[in-house]
Amino acid sequence: MSDRKSFVWKQWLSQHDETSLQFGEFLKLILTLLMITMGVGGLKQWGLFQGLELRVYDRMVQLRPYHQPDPRLLVVEITETDINRLKQWPLSDEIIAQVLAKLQQEQAAVIGLDIARNVPQEPGHQALIEQMKQPNFIAVMSVGNSEADRILPPPRVPPQQVGTVDVPLDPDGVSRRHLMFNWDGKINRLSLPLRLVLTYLNADCPGYTPLHSSIPCKNIKPKLNQNLDYQLGSIAFPKLKPNDGSYQSVIGGSQILVNYRHAPDAIRQVSLIDVLEGKVNSAWIKDKIVLIGVSAPSLRDSVLTPLNTGNNRMPKLPGVVNLAQMTSQLLSVVLEEESLFWFLSERQELLWILIWAIAGLILSEFSSRYSYLLLGTGLLLTALGGISFLVFLNQGWIPLISPSVALILTVILGVINREYQSQKQQKTVMRLLGQQTSPEIADALWKGRSNLLESGRLPWQKLTATVFFSDIKNFSTLSEAESPEFIMGWLNEYLNIITEEVQTHHGIVNKFMGDGVMAVFGVPVASKTEAEIATKAQQAVNCALSIRQRLETVNQDWQKRGLPVVEMRVGIFTGPVVVGSLGGKNRLEYGVIGDSVNTASRLESCLKERQVDTCRILIAYETLIYLNEQYNVEFWGELPLKGKLQKIKVYRVINHLHENSNSTS
Repeated sequence: MSDRKSFVWKQWLSQHDETSLQFGEFLKLILTLLMITMGVGGLKQWGLFQGLELRVYDRMVQLRPYHQPDPRLLVVEITETDINRLKQWPLSDEIIAQVLAKLQQEQAAVIGLDIARNVPQEPGHQALIEQMKQPNFIAVMSVGNSEADRILPPPRVPPQQVGTVDVPLDPDGVSRRHLMFNWDGKINRLSLPLRLVLTYLNADCPGYTPLHSSIPCKNIKPKLNQNLDYQLGSIAFPKLKPNDGSYQSVIGGSQILVNYRHAPDAIRQVSLIDVLEGKVNSAWIKDKIVLIGVSAPSLRDSVLTPLNTGNNRMPKLPGVVNLAQMTSQLLSVVLEEESLFWFLSERQELLWILIWAIAGLILSEFSSRYSYLLLGTGLLLTALGGISFLVFLNQGWIPLISPSVALILTVILGVINREYQSQKQQKTVMRLLGQQTSPEIADALWKGRSNLLESGRLPWQKLTATVFFSDIKNFSTLSEAESPEFIMGWLNEYLNIITEEVQTHHGIVNKFMGDGVMAVFGVPVASKTEAEIATKAQQAVNCALSIRQRLETVNQDWQKRGLPVVEMRVGIFTGPVVVGSLGGKNRLEYGVIGDSVNTASRLESCLKERQVDTCRILIAYETLIYLNEQYNVEFWGELPLKGKLQKIKVYRVINHLHENSNSTS
């Protein structure tokens, strides 16, 4: 009773150890995912992926469907042709005044002059002053980075008619943000686009009816909300935070991400000469926001934007057109309820990265081949890109590079872990089965190792196999007559013959017991049909017959060399066995146990004195039924075997039917 309790206790401990091992593996998996997620998230916070993410952002801007041109704006551009025809730069105040007068005559709603006029450019300065007194005129200034590079507004223009044209550039020199307010050391200056929109709203959006707003434009007033964000009517403009989207370096002022209209003619443009000569359609000017600025390449007032980065062949955007794009966005947000860009919080970004890390881990665990792994990784990255783009089409900017890195890292780590586990499994298999299997069995084992190996062990399984025992007749007498060194060398030569034949006939050598050998046919890959069991039984018998032939040959050679000539016995039995890892963590072997093993051993050792040939092969009826009458056999009767309660029908295998029978009964 005590032994039984001890056994049950050990079994429970064994199961508990396996559960603990599985939990440990699961915990290791969770820790790996968390480390990858936090590591990639940390690299993102340090700005490592910002450049790549911004390039992806630009590409998504370029891939968006074209927008309709904004009918509310007009850009009057000063081209190279205009400068050549007028033969002057900077343009005189007189010419600027004439253009402003023309636009006022055509009833422009608001006019923004994106040309510095803090210094008079005679002739015509007084005429320009008169034009700048108009309430719908907006002048410009630049706060700059210091007092030294600051551009002041025209002296006689009131502050409420001045807008800044400072455009923040990202580290790669691309304009993607709109600086709505800029502190000049004394007051917060509104940007030119914001100042134009406020003036347009105060004029009650002449000639334009908002699609989604029932509130009159003139009633849309600015204020600061409880989050201290700028708000126009019911529309808030949350400040761009340092880590919004994939930014890690957004600093200064109240900024928003520009939603560029993607179209070659998103903002209508006409030349300054055409305005002066009256060649512009009056409908393009009346009730419109008109910006006047430079597009001549020689004056270098142009910027890179997401519309013209990368391999895109679009030219740089003139500064005045860039400001018009920002103006267009503000109008659409306030009057058409167009969404501003939204972003994930830091925690949401980490969760987003974790999701794709898990996807990579699942892929690496369930991809049986590296080709499938590569294909799956490509499909997951494509899915990630597709989801990111769909979100972008709905005004969301979510990270793409960081989850891609997490996905690839987990796939790589999964491959490394698989290789590591594979090597561990291979060592386990080789430790258990050694070099004693045929190449075919080794290949079958390795292909099915995921089913065979559990926690570094071959799990126990019950199957039908053919067990083979061999032993040398009178080996004890031979070993007493020779030195140990001599016996070891000669015995190794003999055992090598046995091992080669077992492997050739697709069996495994399970153990050596001095001169005795135990081999098994039909393990560790179980035979699933009666035909497969029969094949393994026939392979065992063929193996014994081949050993007999080789033994007859080597005996002649050994006799010439003065070595002992031997006779041997083989016992073969087919029946159920239990196979799997046997031993503890410090020493494992491939165990084959069951009554079939005992029976095969007893067949080999029964009637030792009845040695009728060089290699006596005895089988039981349980093996004979699988031989399909392909062999000449001799019935020895129902014999009592040691340790067996019932007698066993025993047969001696003489040879294969296709051989000439020279054996005697």
